[in-house]
Amino acid sequence: MADPPDPGGAATLPPPSTAAGGVPGVLPAQGGPTGRDEADGGGSCAGSRPGTAAVSLTDLPAGTRVTYRVVQRFRYTYDGDATDLVHRLVVVPPGRHGDQTVRDARLAVSSDAARTTWQRGADGTRIAAVRLDRVPARLDFDVSVTIDRVAGGARPWLRATALAGRRLLDATPLTAPDPALTAAARALATDDPVATARRFCGWVHSRIRYVPGSTDVATTAAQALAGGSGVCQDQAHVMLALCRAVGLPARYVSGHLVGDGPSHAWVEVVMNSGAAGRVPRTGTGGGAAAGADSWEPGAVAVAYDPCHDRLADLRYVTVAVGRDYSDVAPTSGWYTGEGRGTLTASQQVTVVEVQPVQ
Repeated sequence: MADPPDPGGAATLPPPSTAAGGVPGVLPAQGGPTGRDEADGGGSCAGSRPGTAAVSLTDLPAGTRVTYRVVQRFRYTYDGDATDLVHRLVVVPPGRHGDQTVRDARLAVSSDAARTTWQRGADGTRIAAVRLDRVPARLDFDVSVTIDRVAGGARPWLRATALAGRRLLDATPLTAPDPALTAAARALATDDPVATARRFCGWVHSRIRYVPGSTDVATTAAQALAGGSGVCQDQAHVMLALCRAVGLPARYVSGHLVGDGPSHAWVEVVMNSGAAGRVPRTGTGGGAAAGADSWEPGAVAVAYDPCHDRLADLRYVTVAVGRDYSDVAPTSGWYTGEGRGTLTASQQVTVVEVQPVQ
């Protein structure tokens, strides 16, 4: 089966302004990387609205600033009583992630009785915890985030200890390698982390066909490889398993591609800054923006998308990073009651402004 719809290099600028219940219940996780949102297809919206101007996100001069708006709605409907809801949302990116900066973020809950608190996860993840004593028949979570990215800008920086720390090297239940994964990792690995990461990305792309509905959020990397199909979540988990099997630290990324469609997932491979400096910066002819290369020694995260077999570029918006999907699931929770909760979700990522290099 073909890859998921690809937004290609074009985005559009808008015209100028003139859980399955039970007792207790477990809320269904967002389809996200394993399913489809209401708006099917993650392709570009170029040409979809009259009066919009297409802009290529893969060929911008280094230093160009691009502003995005992410709009999401998660709607839960319940067919019976539900009480004592505890809901977890990972939908707002950290203030800064490499060249990405959050300008504004809003989370609205349709019930005035909802109590929302914010927590910070181990990898800088922003987690909203929403509590309700009594859940209405329909509950909406509306998210709006405005983000800037800089073409050829800095990649995410980590302390040098991340290269040997067990958090990004140890397998998780979703990424534990079986003999087949271990053998593949050893056969593909080289002494060069850049070459190894690129080989792993291409190998996963060739081995895991993109087939929506063929897996779910509990499918492991080994199961996805054995089945030969899955979605971007599974492709990311398989690549993580390969990396960790040969001692290459890596982390799962939850985020979006520009356009309408489901959430996306990819991988950040952590390497020393010298090695990362040999990886071309996509969409800028390989050039770096002023100040993109930090003088401070440490580790750098380089993003690879095994679903599309490429480096992640300005078409990608990062929401959260973690060890695997379970760390950064966009929406999840639990409640008490006989009612069953059903989720529908929609989202759109739009380029709202492109500021040329001054």
